[in-house]
Amino acid sequence: MARIRRLPDRLVNRIAAGEVVERPASVVKELVENALDAGATRITVTMEEGGRRLVLVEDDGHGMDAEELPLALERHATSKLADERLVTIHTLGFRGEALPSIAAVARLAITSRTPAADGAWRIRAEAGRVAPVEPVAGAPGTRVEVRDLFFNLPARLKFLKSERSENGAALEVVRRLAMAAPRVAFRLFQDGRRMLDLDAVSEEPGEEAVLSRIAPLLGRDFAAAALRVEAERDGIRLVGYAGLPTLSRNHGRHQYLFVNGRPVQDPLLRGCLRAAYSDLLFRDRQPVAALFLRLPPERVDVNVHPQKSEVRFREPECVRGLVIGALKRALAEHGHRSAATVTAAALGPLPGTAPGRVAVRAAPAPRQEALTGLAEAPAGFDAVAAAVAVQAPGSAEEEPAPGPLGRARAQILHSYILAETDDGLVIVDQHAAHERIVYERLKAQLREGGIARQLLLVPEVVELEAGERAALVEHRQALEELGILLEPFGGDAVIVREVPALLGEAGGRLAELLRDVAQELESCGEALSLRESLERVLATLACHGSIRAGRRLSVAEMDALLRQIEQTPYSAQCNHGRPTYVTLDRGGLERLFARR
Repeated sequence: MARIRRLPDRLVNRIAAGEVVERPASVVKELVENALDAGATRITVTMEEGGRRLVLVEDDGHGMDAEELPLALERHATSKLADERLVTIHTLGFRGEALPSIAAVARLAITSRTPAADGAWRIRAEAGRVAPVEPVAGAPGTRVEVRDLFFNLPARLKFLKSERSENGAALEVVRRLAMAAPRVAFRLFQDGRRMLDLDAVSEEPGEEAVLSRIAPLLGRDFAAAALRVEAERDGIRLVGYAGLPTLSRNHGRHQYLFVNGRPVQDPLLRGCLRAAYSDLLFRDRQPVAALFLRLPPERVDVNVHPQKSEVRFREPECVRGLVIGALKRALAEHGHRSAATVTAAALGPLPGTAPGRVAVRAAPAPRQEALTGLAEAPAGFDAVAAAVAVQAPGSAEEEPAPGPLGRARAQILHSYILAETDDGLVIVDQHAAHERIVYERLKAQLREGGIARQLLLVPEVVELEAGERAALVEHRQALEELGILLEPFGGDAVIVREVPALLGEAGGRLAELLRDVAQELESCGEALSLRESLERVLATLACHGSIRAGRRLSVAEMDALLRQIEQTPYSAQCNHGRPTYVTLDRGGLERLFARR
């Protein structure tokens, strides 16, 4: 083996650059963080060719003098640590690696001027070689120009993605930092196009979670469907906004998490979001949120990741309880709100009709049908429906709507309920709404000691695949708590003796239910706790135990469903995060018909 030797400084810097400078967005992040730490109130970022050719960051911060500029390009030289303690970090950067790492893999020029100085100073570096400081003209603040990134590392250059991808990553970096610093104005230009233009927020920032800064970054949809989140416990404070479940995404890129003003991608905080929304979103959906956590610096370690994107809490369980509790309270308080609305623009022209004309067909009289079979006989639904008085046509117009969702007027496509309120219309997805009702009832029964079971008159034998049968037999005890009593029967079959009473008679749908339950149990694996696994299975049971789309309902049944929705928690969305109803108020109707 070769003997141990000390590596040259230039090679050391290039190795360090591999940790700090991953792509142009990393350069943008480090330079903008430096500008924020320097007290800037205006930051402008300019990029060309995805950052390969140019990354330019200009700020109006306190600047550097001629003696500080050479130190700024030395490794582990920083102005952000007053002493040797690493447990009380108050700045975004503190390692002193960013500028020398960038200088090792690019052509770098820094021009800086302090407010009291008569002129500015410039220092240049190329591939780690630093030139002498020289006097130049310049405004107070700092201008950092990074050209030809990775010009001396062609292998790294090949691993960069397309210009569009690199520009998108840099835009996301600036968005997150702009959220964390609402009192700073941000501008971002990419290849001559202005991608971001944010003025400084003038009002009190309120722990840096100002909706006026967040809304332009997350869009109008988020501003209209944002829930205020606020909690404090044992010196830990949480503020921010979380989106309604109906505003979910199929990715987690719109989860903006901040700890003491630092944007992080922290697994603990992301887990808190998943836990808080677990009852409200399907497994492949992610909530939208901007949450700001503030706690004493000595209670969080920000030095656990080279790019400072993760933190470690000294009391993680305290943080987890605070965040989940605050989110659940906010969601519970607004459980009847939905991000889904109907607008005239969304409706557009009706197909097959001339402008100004609307085709109207008489709806067939609803048939009274017996609720039979699995998912067609929810216990108590007929009883509630029978108790609702059906108004004769015309008589209900003089009476106020009985609840927020109004009175049922028609069933559309045998799947949607059209209801009239005092101020407009409501369209209800009958399956999604009833799914939430059944799910909340099953959860309540489970909390009270077990789900009520119904004995099948004739036990049913269900043939399954080997893996499905094994999952069901392995979790027999848990399934019994959920109201399903089964036993092994033969080679690849089980015999079912009892089912949850809310699901009614098994009919011919029991095999489908058991297969879905088995797949849910298999997908849970060891990653989830038993309680989380049971709740996922409950969601599957609720889906099978709900009124199906395509089933005709009488007026009494429709009105009964509306009243149940109004009394059910989280009823604005089904178990998969989809809206259960949409609204169109009087103003929307008037705009639809050009009356406004």
